[in-house]
Amino acid sequence: MKIKSLLKTVVATTALLVVGSASAKDTKTLDVYWVDVEGGGGTLIVTPAGESILIDTGMPGGRDPGRLHEAATKVAGVKQIDHLITTHFHIDHFGGAAELSQKMPIRNVWDNGIPVRDPDGRANSTFLLRIKPYRNMKVGKRHVMKPGTLLPLKQVPGQPEVRIRCVAAMQKFIDAPKDTPRNPLTDKVKWIKEDTTDNANSIAVMVELGEFRFWDGGDLTQNTEARLVTPVNRVGTVDVYQVNHHGLDYSNNAVFIQSLAPTVSVMNNGVTKGCGASSFAALKSANLKAMYQVHKNLRADIENNTGDEFIANLTKDCDAHHIHMSVAPDGETYSINIPDRNHSRTFKTRKK
Repeated sequence: MKIKSLLKTVVATTALLVVGSASAKDTKTLDVYWVDVEGGGGTLIVTPAGESILIDTGMPGGRDPGRLHEAATKVAGVKQIDHLITTHFHIDHFGGAAELSQKMPIRNVWDNGIPVRDPDGRANSTFLLRIKPYRNMKVGKRHVMKPGTLLPLKQVPGQPEVRIRCVAAMQKFIDAPKDTPRNPLTDKVKWIKEDTTDNANSIAVMVELGEFRFWDGGDLTQNTEARLVTPVNRVGTVDVYQVNHHGLDYSNNAVFIQSLAPTVSVMNNGVTKGCGASSFAALKSANLKAMYQVHKNLRADIENNTGDEFIANLTKDCDAHHIHMSVAPDGETYSINIPDRNHSRTFKTRKK
């Protein structure tokens, strides 16, 4: 009797898993996972057709590649990375790529072209040593991304098109749509000292499904941000804004964020990295409906934080909880949830 009961339980559990898996697949949602790479970059996107796009790979050393691999295979259910976008060549954005490529196939790599010297212009740096594993890693094909580049993505028949388009790279931008009016916020830009690091060269992409729009701009910095939206706004508005540069104050120009006019922001910050005062002020000036953070900021000198319910990890010794966004197949609504904390909110996509 015990064996029969056990068999029934196994069969029932398997059936539930199969139904749950089929149901998830049949929804044809656009899913985004902000993986906790402790203040680095690691955003995983799974399209309605099941293709995977990873934007940045965190640090080397096992932890971040391991977390990304687990999120991809066990949470998102993908077996390979179809497109890896490296926004720029700082170690917290490209460092985990080589190790990840040993854990799962990477079909396409998109970046600014691997530099032959330190892109920050530092003499006698360790950059060439650090970039070597990235240069030598086994991948399907490499591409240089430029403004206007559109990833070749599979589409689901009868569903709005999903698009991932480069809008900025190497401080060059897409053209503004014809007859775009002057941005009324242009004269309010506060210019700061020019950033001469590779942050300013970051690749920025717009992810779209129907009317829904999501921004990921790597570590793009304030003056480059301002030039992207003034004197004309080349990118328009968005629904979800991934906070540039982990929420550091050398990025997140207030005019830039107000021009994008997001409904929701998500900050991939660290325990002591991000949540800068001017970045927080700029986010609040955009009248967001919700602000999410991967980590609670625990620095004593800066107390900026959103509400605890919107933060995936509240303590220093955390369990690397992720934030998940699911966009409805028609692109008209999207839900953001923190699975490990039983938080979920649904928002309506704005007409643009």
